[in-house]
Amino acid sequence: MNRVKGKLILITGASSGIGAACARRCAAEGANLALWARRQERLEELDAELRASHCVTVLVAEVDVRDRPAVNRAAEQLVGAGHVPDVLINNAGLASGLSKVHEGDPEDWDRMIDTNLKGLLNVTRAILPHMVARRRGHVVNIGSTAGHMTYPMGNVYNATKFGVRALTEGTNLDVAGTPIRVSSVDPGFVETEFSDVRFHGDKDRARSVYQGFQPLRADDIADAIAYIINLPEHVNVLDMIIMPTAQRNVYVVDREPAS
Repeated sequence: MNRVKGKLILITGASSGIGAACARRCAAEGANLALWARRQERLEELDAELRASHCVTVLVAEVDVRDRPAVNRAAEQLVGAGHVPDVLINNAGLASGLSKVHEGDPEDWDRMIDTNLKGLLNVTRAILPHMVARRRGHVVNIGSTAGHMTYPMGNVYNATKFGVRALTEGTNLDVAGTPIRVSSVDPGFVETEFSDVRFHGDKDRARSVYQGFQPLRADDIADAIAYIINLPEHVNVLDMIIMPTAQRNVYVVDREPAS
C-alpha cells in the first residue's frame, strides 16, 4: 500500500547520493517534496528532472544545515506557505578526514560535529514542533554502522553517529504520547560521494574503499526508507541497520583479492 502519495517529504542533503535517491523514490510514489541542500545548481537539476518525470510539487531551497538562522528562515517560509512536512528525512551528513585523534584536524572535527549533530538538531528543532502541534509526522535520521561500532581513526565521525543514534532514541522518548514516529536507518558501506568528501577529493583513495566487493547503492537505502515511511502509523521502526552482503560489521568485509 502506498501511504506517502500526496504527502510532503522534506529531505536535507538532497542534491546527491542518498538524499537524491530518496527524492526520486518518493516522487515516483507520488509524494510532494521539499529539498534542501547547499548546492543550488544540483537542486535545480533534480527539481527539473522530477517535475518532468512525475506530477508532484517540488520546493527547493539552498540551505546549509549548519547555518541555524538559514534553517529557521527556510522552515518559516515552508510552514508559512502552508507546507508542514509529513516526513522529515535528516540525510545531510558527512565524514571529513581519517586520522588518529591526537593527529586530527580540528576543522574536520568541526565540520562533522556541525553537520552530523548540530545540523540534524537545527532542522529537527525547526520542523518537529509543527508536527507535534498537529499530532502527525515521521522523522527519519540517517545514522551509520559507525554509530554502533567504532573503528580505527574513525573517532570523531564515530562520535557523531553514536550521537545521532542517541538523538533518535531520545527524540522518540520526547514525543511519547503523540503519534509521531522517529526512525533511524544506519547503513554500512554505500558507494556515494561519501569517501570523496572524507578524503578531500582524493578519488583514487575514495575508490579503494569499495574495491573487491559489491557495496550498497544509494537506491538501496532509499528503498529501506521508503519501506519505513510506508508502514502503518501504529508501526515505528526505531533503528534499521543495513549492510551489503559482503560486509558483516565495520571490520569484516569479504573482498575479492586484487587481480
